Amino acid sequence: MSKTVPTSGALRPERAMLAPGLEISRIVTGLWQVADMERSGTLLDPQAGAAAMKAYASAGFDTFDMADHYGSSEVITGTLLKSPDGAGVRAFTKWCPPPGPMTAEVVRTGVQRALDRMQTDCIDLMQFHWWTFEDPRYLDAMQELAKLREEGLIAHLGLANFDTAHLRLLLSEGIPIASNQVCMSLLDRRGNEAMATLCQERGVKLLAYGVLSGGFLSDRWVGAAEPAAVNDWSKMKYQRFIHAVGGWEALQGVLRAAQQIGRKHGVSVSNVATRWVLEQPAVAAVILGARLGESEHRADNLKLFNFALDADDYTVLSKSFANTQRLNGDCGDEYRRPPFLTASGDLSHHLDAVPPLWPRQPVAGKPDRWYVDTGSVWEPLAGYARAVRDGNRIMVSGTTATHGSGRVIGKGDAAVQASYIIDKIIASIKALGGQVEDVVRTRIYLTNANDWQAVSTVHGSYFGNIRPANTMLQVAALIGDGYLVEIEAEAIVHDTH
Repeated sequence: MSKTVPTSGALRPERAMLAPGLEISRIVTGLWQVADMERSGTLLDPQAGAAAMKAYASAGFDTFDMADHYGSSEVITGTLLKSPDGAGVRAFTKWCPPPGPMTAEVVRTGVQRALDRMQTDCIDLMQFHWWTFEDPRYLDAMQELAKLREEGLIAHLGLANFDTAHLRLLLSEGIPIASNQVCMSLLDRRGNEAMATLCQERGVKLLAYGVLSGGFLSDRWVGAAEPAAVNDWSKMKYQRFIHAVGGWEALQGVLRAAQQIGRKHGVSVSNVATRWVLEQPAVAAVILGARLGESEHRADNLKLFNFALDADDYTVLSKSFANTQRLNGDCGDEYRRPPFLTASGDLSHHLDAVPPLWPRQPVAGKPDRWYVDTGSVWEPLAGYARAVRDGNRIMVSGTTATHGSGRVIGKGDAAVQASYIIDKIIASIKALGGQVEDVVRTRIYLTNANDWQAVSTVHGSYFGNIRPANTMLQVAALIGDGYLVEIEAEAIVHDTH
């Protein structure tokens, strides 16, 4: 369990040190439902919203989470922070820019917008979300955010919905990351696997959201029929999660187990569901959403700190888990690959609208041949392309973990290099009209045969359901200092995509 700071006096939420100098409530109040409340186009009154936040802070729930796209949540929070009642309030936000150039000016503008809306000189925790890792400019963004942290505009850096491989990649580049915000619940236990292991190894804390699965993990739904339709965005999202883990009956099994444990301890199903997440070793805090001015569950949430789950409770829950299916992929994959498990459903249209990172170029005199370059200094020097499409066949040159014109990513870590390389390969294939599913062959060259398993695991995370032909070779050396892995690929496009 994350180290907590004991409380004294009246029962109040436990405290945790998220990062040096940043002590927080272990129940963070999430403001994402502000966007849902403002769906009609009418914004909440910032003074009334700030007053509702003050009531939370006064009860010890003094840590709030928001984002640039959570309606007017940053403006409401700024109203509180600017007032005398804002003293001691911890305010986290997120920057979720569309993929594009992440220059110093672009990043500073994004941060300054949050500073202005929140009426503060320094953001306690700026969390970064990136839509597609095939666009490596998230590295540029995080490097610029780190510089703004050095300037004092940001106290700490966090991530939102990063998977294990790309969290590891950023850590390998020396980015000071305090936390990663991921979905975790009795239904979604992915964050308690490889992600938790890496976080414990590297001192990164998890902030868990989706803990109550949009309210479905509560007494209200024990034995109830599945609703024919749901209207609020939270339930729309987590109903998709329920279907993905096995459907309504799978949920009922988990609910019955949680109810049995709740009756034993004299607490609610929601308390049991939240307590389970709080007790996971890498979790610093859970994020519980609030509909400001409409409903609050502070009294019930305080019961979380009056009990703990014992070995028998974990056995009961484990038996209920056996009747659920594991969600696909790693943390955050619900935003990046099918099945998309979001409030708006299928995001493929959103991701397909992202322009290719590199424009395709025609080959003179070859009407069916196109190529892409990725900016490597070697491409024009040696006269080759990163990838070539001839008819329906795409061939990707041997690719290393080179960022921009020559920077080596993941020095000393073959798995990190493999992740970066495969992202680059997929981006090249997409720029030529293909998809990752079109890959039919890969070849991997290693300088150290001992890296075979780590690199194979990365390869499997991308291609495990595609199953291309593959060859792995050890070579004496790769050209260039610091390169541990080189990968090439071939794809055959069978439709127009």
